[in-house]
Amino acid sequence: MNCPGHCLIFDARDRSYKELPIRMAEFGVIHRNEASGALSGLTRVRRFVQDDTHIFCMPSQIESEMENLFDFLENIYGLFGFTFKLVLSTRPDTFLGNIETWDQAEKQLSDVLERKYPGQWELNPGDGAFYGPKIDITIRDALNRSHQCATIQLDFQLPERFKLKYRGPEAHDDPEKVTRPVMIHRAILGSLERFIGILTEHTAGKWPFWVSPRQVLVVPVAAPFKDYASEVAQRLQDAGLFVDVDNGENTLPKKIRNGEIAQYNFILVVGEEEMKSQSVNVRNREDVGTKARSEMIALDDVVSKLSSLNKQRRLENKLL
Repeated sequence: MNCPGHCLIFDARDRSYKELPIRMAEFGVIHRNEASGALSGLTRVRRFVQDDTHIFCMPSQIESEMENLFDFLENIYGLFGFTFKLVLSTRPDTFLGNIETWDQAEKQLSDVLERKYPGQWELNPGDGAFYGPKIDITIRDALNRSHQCATIQLDFQLPERFKLKYRGPEAHDDPEKVTRPVMIHRAILGSLERFIGILTEHTAGKWPFWVSPRQVLVVPVAAPFKDYASEVAQRLQDAGLFVDVDNGENTLPKKIRNGEIAQYNFILVVGEEEMKSQSVNVRNREDVGTKARSEMIALDDVVSKLSSLNKQRRLENKLL
């Protein structure tokens, strides 16, 4: 874990209350010696990357920082179409620190949860970390299965162990007086490998366009139109899109079927009519199995609409 490293960075020099909150984030590599029988695809591995963040703040800043984290959480999970559940885990039987500090921290977390999500969170007594209460975030996939990815934890003990301090407003009268910061541990995606595995199952391999590695496949109907197919692909690649061209020897139906199986978001079919009018025939991934001729759209419009779909990160696989 990189918690001690961030503590050392914080303690590298004197800190003032005017600098707080200080937020440190990194994609850190973590190792866990899982039993061989517990390993499972991407969801449980021995080496993984975690989006780890630590926020050093004053006690009075805890609630505002928590609200910012909830907004960030909604934005990230909303991009992928996940719904989530919040659970507040409180003081366990074995804990560090004094009960008054725990009670205050639990009250702050419950207050901000009730203000942000009134009646939409649950209490899990006695399941907090030994160093502070935590909020566990559970997401649900398309099969309604629960997965815990994100976690937000308050920590009063690590700043004490590392003797972290900052000079508060009262230091003007008493230069020797220093105050301990509060440390917030935050991971939104959690293990990136695990989140990718969950997202893959949630979408059944049909990735949203903006995150898909196979966005567009260009298919010429015959050999004379291979150059135009390559030209279309180049236009889309210049717009920052992932594009492949099937200039192989398979028949047109076989090429389209291969593109459907590979879950390309859009298949652009080009022939003589499309080449003359500088347009493409657009087949949407959601219309799999359709044999009727699809809509023909001008190439410039397709580039614009696909770029817009990519930049806006819409979940719906549709050109607007």
